[in-house]
Amino acid sequence: MPKMQLVKAMNNSNLARLNTDDLARQSFEQLQFLQVTAVVLGLGSNFQAEYYLPQVRKSLVKLGQIRLSTAFENPDITATQERPKPNYINQCVHLVLNESTTLIQLRQGLKKLEDQCGRQRETNESSSKQVTIDIDILSVKLENNQNSLSDKMHNWTIITERYPFADHEKIGVEELGIII
Repeated sequence: MPKMQLVKAMNNSNLARLNTDDLARQSFEQLQFLQVTAVVLGLGSNFQAEYYLPQVRKSLVKLGQIRLSTAFENPDITATQERPKPNYINQCVHLVLNESTTLIQLRQGLKKLEDQCGRQRETNESSSKQVTIDIDILSVKLENNQNSLSDKMHNWTIITERYPFADHEKIGVEELGIII
């Protein structure tokens, strides 16, 4: 990813107009054993993003067809003056899977991708946390209307643990035109 071409700085004037009030939401636990055919992912990196984001996108292409939102550079919201932290590069991905899979199997596969990129899950509190890659499942498209709430959003369901979306996630989802 050529950093200067794809990365935009987030500011309040870029806030998405996505209205998520009417969208179905369920917890990961409620959905974990259901078959999914597509997902919207949130990618993030604050360490060598120009290397790790393309690596993950190459791996995701092996799982199915992808479409990408704009990549945004965002400050780490946990940074302080005493403990500055590097900015994140964030991007949303719409992934239509080659084969449906359970949500829990998909999450396990995504965690393996993070591990392959050297993701460190535990860090010393006094250090600046470097995240090679973080992959979050924001929303899922269920196979064959397995979810009674899914009719509200054409079979898409937001993962409640990821809601409300961060500003860059709202913008990414809106750009992808998936959940409107």
